[in-house]
Amino acid sequence: MWDRQVPELAEQWRVFRFDLPGHGGAPAHPAGSVAELTTRLLATLDALGVHRFGYAGCALGGAIGIELALRHPERLASLALVAASPRFGTADEFRQRGVVVRTNGLDPIARTAPDRWFTGGFAAAQPAITEWAVQMVRTTDPGCYIAACEALAAFDVRPELGRVGVPTLVLVGSDDQVTGPAEARTLVAGIPDARLAVVPGASHLVPVEQPVAVTDLLVHHFTTAWQQPFDTGQTALPGTPAVPVAVPAAAPQPAPVAEIAPAPAPAQPAGPPDRYQTGLKIRREVLGDAHVDRALAQADAFSGDFQDFVTRYAWGEIWDRPGLDRRTRSCITLTALVAGGHLEELAFHTRAALRNGLTPDEIKEVLLQAAVYCGVPAANSAFRVAQQVIREETTPAE
Repeated sequence: MWDRQVPELAEQWRVFRFDLPGHGGAPAHPAGSVAELTTRLLATLDALGVHRFGYAGCALGGAIGIELALRHPERLASLALVAASPRFGTADEFRQRGVVVRTNGLDPIARTAPDRWFTGGFAAAQPAITEWAVQMVRTTDPGCYIAACEALAAFDVRPELGRVGVPTLVLVGSDDQVTGPAEARTLVAGIPDARLAVVPGASHLVPVEQPVAVTDLLVHHFTTAWQQPFDTGQTALPGTPAVPVAVPAAAPQPAPVAEIAPAPAPAQPAGPPDRYQTGLKIRREVLGDAHVDRALAQADAFSGDFQDFVTRYAWGEIWDRPGLDRRTRSCITLTALVAGGHLEELAFHTRAALRNGLTPDEIKEVLLQAAVYCGVPAANSAFRVAQQVIREETTPAE
């Protein structure tokens, strides 16, 4: 994705670019959060001897860049955010995309990628690049793609943008329908030292569609940033989807592609958890923001305590226990709802089961087992409800 930018950048800087887990042939070690991807990146840069660096990232790569600026400001000298956002769509959208991939594979997502990533004129005029985009998605490890969806579903740094303390270029294509100019302006409004560049005639993958304009903007931005005094350690820039670039080099350097290796998980803070907040987080992850928002909005003085009870004890206590994983808990929940004849709750827990990693075939097996122990009439109704939900959730968007 950054092939057209690297040669000119490498005339002044040492350039590294990296592949996300399971992308571009990198080993398939899924990472389910932007924070974990950032930790792995820093571990990779440490192994390369890179301490302080400039960074450019596109889309999910931009999210990693913001995470770097917020959690590890001592490592970052400058930042370029391309087609990025402080909040990528909604959590429900990305988790539903994960359900589609788990059920249908990556082909439906791959076939629609050019429509999301390029303007119509560019896609028609550049069939080879369009096919490259399709194949790039198609050859990604599905588990790592789903993990990336989970990472974006949980990413929301809107309240924290004011703490980004490095010079930042926010770059966006004028025709980007994924993370467009509105999202870019949100970043510029929130980051104290940020400027906006809107590239005409480009959609989401603006480094590919308008490479000369993007290269010029990056060179100017990083050159300006390097005129400011900073630690004489090393640095970094763009890759796929983000490239670390190092301190100015005396001669052009090659741009190796690094793989983000698994890094140890950070230690968890001690102290008792807030069961309501824990429960609310799990409830949203399993049932979806839209469902939880609707349930909480409908609560009043009469039912509010019940919603608090459900969130705190069902979700914050039982669903958070380490003894069973969420897939197993979904199997148990579906069976209990069939036995009780609770078809309305069966519908949204079928949706939750798909989010928790059960496939339609596995849900079918749960309902067949339930037919033996809960009765054929109960299972008949359950199959009807679950079938409708599965059709809705696993049909790729046109």
